Amino acid sequence: MPAIEPNDPAVFTAELSTPVSSEPLPFEDSRRLTGINLYFAGTGAVLETLGVLPDETLRHAWRVNVSLARDALGWPHAPLFERQHVGGAALAFEAPIDQLYSATEVNEWAWLATLADALAMNVGLHAPGHPATWDRDSAFHTLRALAAAERRPGLIALMQAAEAKGLAALADDDAVSIGEGRGSRVWPIGQLPAVGDVDWPSLHDIPVAVVTGSNGKTTTVRLLAAMVRAHGWHSGHSCTDGVFIDGEAIDSGDFSGPAGAREVLRQPTVDAAILETARGGILRRGLAVRHANVAVVTNVSDDHFGEYGIHTLDDLAQVKLTVARALGTTGLLVLNADDAMLVKHAATIGVPLAWFALDEAHPILQAHRARGGSTCGVREGRLYLHYLGVDHDLGSVAEMPLSFAGSAAYNVANISAAVLAAMALGISAETMVTVLASFGRAHADNPGRLQHWQLGRLKVFVDYAHNPEGLRGLLGVARSANENGRLGLVLGQAGNREDADIRELAAVAASFHPQRVVLKDIDGFMRGRVAGEVADILRNELAVRGVPADAVVECLDEIDAVRGLLAWAQDGDMLVLPTHGTQARQAVVTLLDQLQATHWIAGSTLPQY
Repeated sequence: MPAIEPNDPAVFTAELSTPVSSEPLPFEDSRRLTGINLYFAGTGAVLETLGVLPDETLRHAWRVNVSLARDALGWPHAPLFERQHVGGAALAFEAPIDQLYSATEVNEWAWLATLADALAMNVGLHAPGHPATWDRDSAFHTLRALAAAERRPGLIALMQAAEAKGLAALADDDAVSIGEGRGSRVWPIGQLPAVGDVDWPSLHDIPVAVVTGSNGKTTTVRLLAAMVRAHGWHSGHSCTDGVFIDGEAIDSGDFSGPAGAREVLRQPTVDAAILETARGGILRRGLAVRHANVAVVTNVSDDHFGEYGIHTLDDLAQVKLTVARALGTTGLLVLNADDAMLVKHAATIGVPLAWFALDEAHPILQAHRARGGSTCGVREGRLYLHYLGVDHDLGSVAEMPLSFAGSAAYNVANISAAVLAAMALGISAETMVTVLASFGRAHADNPGRLQHWQLGRLKVFVDYAHNPEGLRGLLGVARSANENGRLGLVLGQAGNREDADIRELAAVAASFHPQRVVLKDIDGFMRGRVAGEVADILRNELAVRGVPADAVVECLDEIDAVRGLLAWAQDGDMLVLPTHGTQARQAVVTLLDQLQATHWIAGSTLPQY
């Protein structure tokens, strides 16, 4: 896109009909949608109203204003979308991919003009601040100037030519690519070729899998990427820890959004791509890809409520299932039959389905197999894949390291999801069996997910567990490994969770009767909370749930919290360390590796590494 931002004074020179207020604007968020999203399967813009639940009169006025602006800009009249929720509404519409900054300005003007007109008519509307808007002529003059500066006809021509040839095309502010992985070519946004100058025969797409869900995404992605490599392909995967080519990091950080997907898909050595696709990226920008061969939804559990108008499990399920829009009529959607929300919403999904569950005899799996569908589940301790009418025995679940001797039920679910996705990508059952027999044995296979150390008789678990369901699963596995030892736990939460979600995390912790809880902050995830604020909420809920006050201590630094718990531990105890920051997790793993290498025993002096 052009190097121009909304509100650039070089473009926005028109005078406002009302002085701009210093008070907050009457909308919470206004953003571009650069790919398939919750509202439609194209590109456009969405605005989140703030403190206003638009009635039909306001929504109609917004629709009229958007339509007038589209006419002024010569844009096509695609459908408009309105999604109401308890905090307001999301107002969205499609717009050309080279006009998305302009689209956000159109949306803001349409909403502000709607509020200004409503207030002028004394309809009793209360809105934050004092809506200020251009008069229509000034608004359209300015919007035309912005749209003209942003327009890239060469980009539109390339995207249309790629679509006509059945090729993926990815565009962002800096670059455009056509094809994927080994079959891709990338150009800087300012140096796009003419359609006739592209070497089209050299371009092609690659197999792509998209993985989303509330828990288990990264584990499923890593396992599936390992199967891709064992199949003989060069793998590319993106996840919350970074971007990886053949298992080696080329970028670190949280790349579970569109930027990570694009980076993988533009790597010239990649034969197949496995893309973790988090809720936040779907809501902020949409999917990076327009087509995938297979998509997995691991589960839907309470998490991230309150952001972007997502307040319920139903809302969250709809967000996760956005990935189905990228499958067309030939892709496969892999769903968890043990998840009531996914079962409920599956009836509205018009793409081919595959189901997994812990029990192969689950009624949904039985019925799906009877209709010729594909399933994966456990029967008499062994994992069975049923695909295209053929049964495959993939081995004893207890002997798969990732299952932690069968006690990590959530990882058995992740294994089943990965198996179905791998089969959809063309990977053989024999290759899966080989990978499942070893993956998870080494810490490097799945860092930060159910890693465990034995320090004398002290058992230590490190995991990313970031929501109540994830923590419940982790504590369940830890307790099964040591039923009688004391339980010590480090506990913290990201600041962008609602108070109720933070309290639920504490409630889960309390239900396992820990003898020690060390409360921490998560550096880099405060999200507007002050230091110790989350810890206070956790402490209060732990007390309500019966955890003794002297069992709870506060140590806000993640590393110091872990060291404090290790210093408290005795031989025979069990420590659970949900560790979230990438640097903190690496430091904790290094510390535990060093303790194991030096045969440190709990109760002895903790070295100052």
